[in-house]
Amino acid sequence: MTAPGEGNQQKIVVGVDGSPSSKGALRWAVRQAQLTASAVEAVTAWEYPELLSPLPADFNPEKRARRLLDSVIEEVVGAMPPVEVRRVVLEQHPAPALVDASKGASLLVVGNRGHGEYVGVLIGSVSLHCVTHADCPVVILRGPEA
Repeated sequence: MTAPGEGNQQKIVVGVDGSPSSKGALRWAVRQAQLTASAVEAVTAWEYPELLSPLPADFNPEKRARRLLDSVIEEVVGAMPPVEVRRVVLEQHPAPALVDASKGASLLVVGNRGHGEYVGVLIGSVSLHCVTHADCPVVILRGPEA
C-alpha cells in the first residue's frame, strides 16, 4: 500500500468562492480528509466579467482569485493545515471547473448559498450542476457551520 503523499493519496475537491457556505465546505472537507488520510484540493474559478465599459489596466482577476483562495484557506484552516491543502485557480465558470476537478477525486464538496428555487432557476445552481455531472460523490453543505 502506498503511503499518503506518495502518489496514490485520495483527494477531496472543495469549491471555494469566499462565501460563508464555501468556508463551511472547506472546513468540512479538511475534517473528512483527516479521517480518510486524503489531501484537499481547494478550487476557485473566475471568469472575465462581461462589461460594456473597459476594465482598468491593472485589473487582474486571476491574482484577485488567488488572493481570495489564500485568504479563505488561512482563515479556515490556518497557516499549518492538518492535511495537505492544494490550491487550484481556474479561468472557467465554477460549475464545469468543479466537475473537471472531480475527475479522479474521491469526493466533491460544495457549499449552497441558498438563493432559493426561483433565483436558482434563473442564474443556475453550481451545486445542482455538480450533483448531476461530477465523476465522484458530491456533498452539498448548507450554511457556514453545516
